[in-house]
Amino acid sequence: MPTSTTRYPILDPAIPHATRATLCAMAVMAKAPRSGKVKTRLAPPLTLDQSAAINICFLRDTTENIAAVAASGKAAGIISYTPIGDEALFDNLLPADFALIPQRGEGFGERLLATAQDLIACGYGSVCLIDSDSPTVPAAAFEQAIAELAKPGDRVILGPSHDGGYYLIGLKRAHSELFANITWSTSTVVAETIAAAKAANLETVILPLWYDVDDAATLDILTAELLLHTPPPFTTIPGYSALHTRDFLGKLNQQGSDGR
Repeated sequence: MPTSTTRYPILDPAIPHATRATLCAMAVMAKAPRSGKVKTRLAPPLTLDQSAAINICFLRDTTENIAAVAASGKAAGIISYTPIGDEALFDNLLPADFALIPQRGEGFGERLLATAQDLIACGYGSVCLIDSDSPTVPAAAFEQAIAELAKPGDRVILGPSHDGGYYLIGLKRAHSELFANITWSTSTVVAETIAAAKAANLETVILPLWYDVDDAATLDILTAELLLHTPPPFTTIPGYSALHTRDFLGKLNQQGSDGR
């Protein structure tokens, strides 16, 4: 396990806790926020330092949203992070009751599966794996995922993204077939995952469609949503306020209008 100092507890799958059995682990998949290592597809239009700064805003907004949902007592907020050794870079970015768990595995699918396996081994009754690129996901979507996973029977919960991926996958068991042979980072990820769930005779629950921010076009959608109060045309419910991201974008917009 990691040995560096951090203000947040680091979960150990070898030490399960029965008290977690009624909780859904809401785990944000995140890289430690280093300039040049995160959100690099946003540069341009942003600089690498600005890309890292907006990544921090995304983390703050997503985790604060999750923390508010988890206050119901039915969920717990967690960061599944990489790389090991950079735990301290999350200090002061997350709500006080969050915990960390290190990622393991080589490819993205392996890391998702391993995170689900490790959190279930920690004793959680269910798991939601959540991307760190969608700061305005409605709280109602997280609440729906938790409620569906609390029902009897096995199922998979999917929060589809507008680009064909997903912003959330929820599980009660770590089904490896949901992460094998998926063409990651393509427009077919959700469709392939739904097909895998069907092949495994798993009920699939679909959450509201949303979007992730990973290029200039989706940054424009985010800016319109937060600064112009113009919701994306493909959404059906209001998004989360994402105040950290809104403030950051507002300052960028002001700098641009001032010609600096």
